[in-house]
Amino acid sequence: MDGEDEQPTAPRAPGNRAVVLGVLAATVAVLLVQAVSGTSARLVLLLVFLPALLAGLGTVAQTVAASVWVTAVVVAHSVLFPPGDLPARLGTLLGVVAAEAAVIGLCARRVRRERQLSRMRQVAVALQRQLLRPLPVTTPDVRLDGLYRPLEQDAMVGGDLYDVADTPHGTRVLVGDVQGKGLLAIGTGFAVLSAFREAAFREPRLTAVADALEAAVERHNAYAEQSGEQERFVTATVLCVRAPDSNDGGTDDEGTDDGGRATEVRAVNCGHLSPYLLRPDGRVEPVPLDAGLPLGLAALAATGEPRPERRFTLPGDGVLVLLTDGITEAQDASGAFYPVERGLADLAAVPADTLPEALDRRARRWSGGSSRDDVTVLALRPAPEPPAR
Repeated sequence: MDGEDEQPTAPRAPGNRAVVLGVLAATVAVLLVQAVSGTSARLVLLLVFLPALLAGLGTVAQTVAASVWVTAVVVAHSVLFPPGDLPARLGTLLGVVAAEAAVIGLCARRVRRERQLSRMRQVAVALQRQLLRPLPVTTPDVRLDGLYRPLEQDAMVGGDLYDVADTPHGTRVLVGDVQGKGLLAIGTGFAVLSAFREAAFREPRLTAVADALEAAVERHNAYAEQSGEQERFVTATVLCVRAPDSNDGGTDDEGTDDGGRATEVRAVNCGHLSPYLLRPDGRVEPVPLDAGLPLGLAALAATGEPRPERRFTLPGDGVLVLLTDGITEAQDASGAFYPVERGLADLAAVPADTLPEALDRRARRWSGGSSRDDVTVLALRPAPEPPAR
């Protein structure tokens, strides 16, 4: 998802002027061929296919007008150049009328289905806006750019999830992937997002936010079991980013010579992919996070200890890349997975706001244009330092 506020629309029908000119041109062409052919073949009946072609593209009114025109041309041609006895002429006329009536009916059905699809897509857009925050997002702590592309593109929402919350505790960021793909994973994802939007503001400790997400998945799975649905787990990473006070001069010595504010990041990993840190000098480093168990599987842990929290520093001009396995599991013809670290190194000079799209394009080229899973790529960087007053 790129943050543009686009409304889904039905396919646009050709303009009336184009339809009139096209029908007239086809009519003249067929009549000329009929005149110069010197045969008894009734080529004028080929005009019957004009409304049929228009029925797949135009409006019902345009199809009706074309059908009436074609019928009138066929009738006029039969009067001027009668094919034989009266029954033959009546049979030809009835056949043309029946064909055009069927074409009009098919066109009306197509238009009705397109309108239904357009309404469904509007509902999907509204659902997407409620589930996933439009990107980019800027808070006092971070600037977050990203790309969200569900496997089922017409669905607009899939099994990946993300959110950003500007809280009194800092900017909390969530990225996750529900077990399974596409529409079947939406319910679990919604439970996680709802819990995050509450806990991110309520809980001062990041580990407590992760515990709240765990409880939400457990409750959702209990409901799913009662309803006969599949229980699911969720891999996720929860981060908290808080920019240093402008009077501090930075979190530590790292990043103070690169033109920006070094920022402390805290992270709790729940079985998700580790993020990648793009340093200002072009180096790419995976951020080592404790793997942890996915959300919904905490009961399998031998101890009841909370998930560990990891702290690291994001340089002022650095970029933290968060992604899901729609990128890492892209495979080429030989079955090799896309080398994310090498791909990010090749894109080190790409601006952060276009980095997610560039990485997705490279992964799709690697896999020959096919996708096997939902794709989410987020590029997180420290927010610009506000001007001094």
